[in-house]
Amino acid sequence: MAHPAVSDAAESAAMTSMADLSRQHSSLDQDDIDHLHRLGAEWAFLADLCFADLLLYVRSTDAKWVVVDQVRPATNQTMYVTDYIGTWAQWGAAVLSQAADENTIIEADLDTPDDGARTRMMAIPVARNGRVIAILSKEWEVRSGRTLGELERSYKEIFDKFVVMIQTGTFPFAGRVADSSAAPRVGDGVLSLDADGTVTYVSPNANSALHRVGIQANPVGMRLAELGFHDGPVRQAFERLEPVVEEFEQGADVTLLSRCVPLVHDTESGPVVVGGLMLMRDVTELRKRDRLLLSKDATIREIHHRVKNNLQTISSLLRLQARRLTNPEAKAAVQESVRRIRTIALVHESLSREPGEDIAFIEIVRPLLRLAEEGLQSPDRPVRFTVTGDGGRIPANTATPLSVVLTELLQNAVDHGFPEGSAGGQVSVALTQNQHRLDVRVIDNGRGVAPGFDLDASTGLGLSIVRTLVTTELNGTIDMRPARTQDLDDAKLGDASSHQHGTVVELSVPTVV
Repeated sequence: MAHPAVSDAAESAAMTSMADLSRQHSSLDQDDIDHLHRLGAEWAFLADLCFADLLLYVRSTDAKWVVVDQVRPATNQTMYVTDYIGTWAQWGAAVLSQAADENTIIEADLDTPDDGARTRMMAIPVARNGRVIAILSKEWEVRSGRTLGELERSYKEIFDKFVVMIQTGTFPFAGRVADSSAAPRVGDGVLSLDADGTVTYVSPNANSALHRVGIQANPVGMRLAELGFHDGPVRQAFERLEPVVEEFEQGADVTLLSRCVPLVHDTESGPVVVGGLMLMRDVTELRKRDRLLLSKDATIREIHHRVKNNLQTISSLLRLQARRLTNPEAKAAVQESVRRIRTIALVHESLSREPGEDIAFIEIVRPLLRLAEEGLQSPDRPVRFTVTGDGGRIPANTATPLSVVLTELLQNAVDHGFPEGSAGGQVSVALTQNQHRLDVRVIDNGRGVAPGFDLDASTGLGLSIVRTLVTTELNGTIDMRPARTQDLDDAKLGDASSHQHGTVVELSVPTVV
């Protein structure tokens, strides 16, 4: 339904923040705004307790009222589908002003010109340091002939106690409090406590949670410790006078997440605890899944570690075999196989150290370049390898073929760009992640490919491997061409750019499986 108490928008942007609205339209200082922020971070459970929409109004410098925040209940149907943040109060403005001026709670009917339904509002002064800085409005639709049940009566009694705290400035709690975003909600389970920590009410869901941990007795009239239930959050909340969130195991296999909020009254001698609200959620299944995921992750990393060890063993055996060969071509072929196996082993080693199913590609590229420097060049033709960018994170099933491709391209750059008798040079690898694609650019300032070179027509084993892996396993694209002067300058390979030599390989692969 349309909001009966607001008119035109105060801001053109509907999602303007509470702080911006308060600064622009009111004289509230930063401490006042921080107080309202804390209220907005805490008040979701208040809406659940009162089964109503809550709107936060701030008085502007010209004595009008603007909605700066809004929350809907999870325990009841909302009256307002539309967000009214940034709109001005209209029919309810007089009620808001009276509540603020008199620092008193006022209930009144609201006009509903659209459908004629009867709605009510409760204007609650939000105080800080003895001043009313805003009005919290509880707004709900009146349903005639309906009797409240025990649960609704109990929830509303708890809500009324928080209303007193809001009016006196003791709620929301000052300073840093436990994060409530992941805390249990009212619908998960409610325990109402008195000043001694004795249970005065248990919601059905909370009762079910107690049954799951083996507590069959009626908890009303008993303390949690007397029931054999963990009461740490209650004791800490009552002692520290602030909400406490704690997750604990109760019994053999039940994990509960709880949040205890103390009910505090100000007295001449200081704040006094008069009761508490404990919310609890059974998170046993969530934690079981978390443990399964951790176990699965550890198992996968162990598998990668063992695969790496096996590949290193195969690599060592092949190196021993290569030493016994006398045919230069056979020896070179075995050495190339060793290099490819070492590349794959390096990927598995990196994956064994990384949690999850993806990996930072730069963590593979750097060791690959070190392997290339150690194994591909000779002292009489030194080749320097550099890398720019990091390429972001890529899936594990992309990392292995992509690493093999990069190794083959580095091998090709050294063998064909800097053949025996050359003075050596530089090879640059540039990594760029663009949305869901990874672009790899390998540039050398060596001899360069001939004009008109066609990668698809190449018959060499290394480039055949590259072409096959890129097009079939990686679903990517690859292009190889002579380097231009601009390419060499961009890669900071200008020492050799004067003779216009060099090769550019541009590779692009998707990073989303």
